[in-house]
Amino acid sequence: MNSAADLGGMMGFGPVVPEPEGEYFHADWERRALALTLAIGAAGRWSIDAGRHARESLHPAEYLTSSYYAIWVKALERLLVATELVDADEIAQRRVLTPGVPVRAWSATDAEKALAAGSPYDRPAQGPARFAVGDAVRTRVVHPTGHTRLPRYARGKTGVVERVHGAHVLPDAHAHGAGEQPQWLYTVRFDGRELWGAAAAPDLNVTIEAWEGHLDPV
Repeated sequence: MNSAADLGGMMGFGPVVPEPEGEYFHADWERRALALTLAIGAAGRWSIDAGRHARESLHPAEYLTSSYYAIWVKALERLLVATELVDADEIAQRRVLTPGVPVRAWSATDAEKALAAGSPYDRPAQGPARFAVGDAVRTRVVHPTGHTRLPRYARGKTGVVERVHGAHVLPDAHAHGAGEQPQWLYTVRFDGRELWGAAAAPDLNVTIEAWEGHLDPV
């Protein structure tokens, strides 16, 4: 979907102000927001892609006026209600009204091990890759109502395959419970002027990760 999270190339938001390296939180509640999201995610009621879609599909006015971790909390509330782990009235009243639903217990040690191990999303390929390094490709012009990892600013643009990563879970399907539907994944390089026009710096190149279904040959 075309959401407020897809800001690439949009103007009017002011300059990017880098924060100090290693500064991850601005308040204790942000630490708790991250911890709660990771802990309940371990229950396996939704995928990482569903979680990302819940954040990115917030109403634009709400998304653009919320801080980073406020967006995480709002998305978590939506997911908890959607999976019937929490009742909407409990969210509204900020208190428990019904007995809790049993979920997998997850300790700090479990979390540390899981985060260190990571979550691989590569899968066996169902067929040969359609593209190879050096191939010219054009991204499709699509405006799906659901989740997609193809950035809006890079749609309908011509680039060159820079790397072939193998087959990976397709977020566009996985976010909506439609299965993993793995596809070949590619790094595609674009000349900055292809994306931003003649005003782009002549030495600017932008790369994105694109699934095979996002691409057509040139």
